[in-house]
Amino acid sequence: MKRRRSCFSIMGLFRDRETHRMFGQLFLILFLILTLGCQSSQTRMLKFVVAVFRHGDRSPIESYPTDPHRDTAWPQGYGQLTEIYVRSTDYDRTLMSAQANLAGLFPPKHPPPITEELLWQPIPVHSVPRSIDRLLKTPSKHCPRFRELMAETFRNEEYQSILKTYKGFIQDLANHTGYPVDKLAVRKVWRVYDTLFCQRTHNLSLPAWATQEVIHTLEQIASFEVVSSVVSHKRKDKARLAGGVLVDAILGNFTSAVRRASPLKLILYSAHDSTLITLQAALDIYSGRLPPYAACQLFEFYQEEDGSYSLGLFYRNDSAREPLATPVPGCGTPCPLTRFSELVGDVIAEDWEGECGLRETAPPSGVVVGLAVAVGFLSAVLLSTLALLVYRRGNYFTVQK
Repeated sequence: MKRRRSCFSIMGLFRDRETHRMFGQLFLILFLILTLGCQSSQTRMLKFVVAVFRHGDRSPIESYPTDPHRDTAWPQGYGQLTEIYVRSTDYDRTLMSAQANLAGLFPPKHPPPITEELLWQPIPVHSVPRSIDRLLKTPSKHCPRFRELMAETFRNEEYQSILKTYKGFIQDLANHTGYPVDKLAVRKVWRVYDTLFCQRTHNLSLPAWATQEVIHTLEQIASFEVVSSVVSHKRKDKARLAGGVLVDAILGNFTSAVRRASPLKLILYSAHDSTLITLQAALDIYSGRLPPYAACQLFEFYQEEDGSYSLGLFYRNDSAREPLATPVPGCGTPCPLTRFSELVGDVIAEDWEGECGLRETAPPSGVVVGLAVAVGFLSAVLLSTLALLVYRRGNYFTVQK
């Protein structure tokens, strides 16, 4: 069935300043198309949309020790957006990206809500501290079980075997960047790749050793590490502690909107590449490629002619192409919502804190009943024994008198 795929092509790539200027207007036009009742057929109605997107263009997260540019090239600081601002996780770059999107979605009405000179109206952007954000942040620091799973992954023989093929490259990289070899073997390769990518995007000169071949190899290693981290070893176990939390929230968003007959039609999550990766890994649709700036995973909820609901998944990672359909394995597009819920059931944790190891998990109900019976029986035996002792002690004193 052919759909009007232009219904909600939200995010382009924030590659240049012209794209930044055009983004707010483009976003508004697309949103108006959506709210005017975009339908894929006469019998299917688009009812609700959730968009999870990576923030826009930013400066590097950090600089490697021998970086000739250091922090002087980034007056706004590391990890910051260079042109725009948005919401979701508690980082400036995502809060900035949310605010920019909202400015395009909700232009000032007539008259402007504040003053005629300020062509903007404020829209709330919600966030929580990073340390407790289990929805959009990978729980690497705050979930003991997740750390165990990652340690298992990096000790895995297959992982170590592949990493050894890059041994010479990593040694050379250590000499060039000033990072110790052991640091580069655990996530710092991605940091180097990210720094060089940001510098090249902003037309900064790269060191002579940072050839196109080196950058390509850095990207290969970074992609390999990501796939190993979220897919190759105990994918579902990791997903229950990471991306599955967001899957559960998205399903809950739609269910809540339907049950309460809410006017809410759109939810935006402004986050990170890691958010998209863990989300797609939980859905078993991760392609292995690192998400570019402003990449967006779309969830479209439909109501069918018979009143049932279905779900379509689409991924936008290139502004020059229409979003790609990304159906979960075992179901097409659209996928009946009941079937989708069954397929993702294994990656949704009922007791996240317990599975993380932050506290003891509650024992099964049968165990609880058994323990209660055992305690009751032992208590009865103890009371009977005490009563018998008291009785015998009373008789003893009677005889002694």
